[in-house]
Amino acid sequence: MVEEASYPSIQLEDLLGRPLNNIEQKFAPKMIFYKGSMEIPIPGPRVSIIGSRGASEKGLSEAKEISKILIENEVVIVSGLARGIDTIGHKTAIEKGGRTIAVIGTSLNKVYPKENFSLQEEIMKNHLVISQYPAGHSTTPKDFVLRNRTMALISDATVIVEAGDSSGSLHQGWETLRIGRPLFICKDVVENSQLEWPEKMMNYGAMELDEPIDILENLPGNIKMMPELLQ
Repeated sequence: MVEEASYPSIQLEDLLGRPLNNIEQKFAPKMIFYKGSMEIPIPGPRVSIIGSRGASEKGLSEAKEISKILIENEVVIVSGLARGIDTIGHKTAIEKGGRTIAVIGTSLNKVYPKENFSLQEEIMKNHLVISQYPAGHSTTPKDFVLRNRTMALISDATVIVEAGDSSGSLHQGWETLRIGRPLFICKDVVENSQLEWPEKMMNYGAMELDEPIDILENLPGNIKMMPELLQ
């Protein structure tokens, strides 16, 4: 557990710097608690890098490479501070001099998983950690599902790097599609015939991710892509 404190709170509209549309409002949290040095409203573009807690070495490597290219193109990495893919996304952003936002499923005065205590402290100090739960909130499994909805809301796009049919990342995938944001699924996952969910999501508009440039081309604004990606 991190040091007890009262954390500032903000409405999601003010965090994003814009009003929410009717679709976004349906499952939006009433209040966001936050800690960090990142400016408010939060900068963009923002991309969620998510996936399995027990990811394979290939999945972890892919998450690192995607995060690295996004950071090089000034994209803020968003993730949920979980083991596996989430942790790699956050750590790559920090190591490469980029920015990251952790959206956690507990209140800000708690840490889950425990091994990410130092990582959460680092993000709280130099980046941004947000939660929709006040200090003292009793954490339940459902809180992480609701957290995934919020993570989809604050992201301009979401990438599922690797996930099984029962992965919590799928909640964010479906929420991303529901609110009309780009959802990318890494090619190896799409081609895995043992998984049912990729085809289902692609039937509703998810896109196969072959190269990170595909993400950059689907982000809002005039993002400046590195010249080598355009060749």
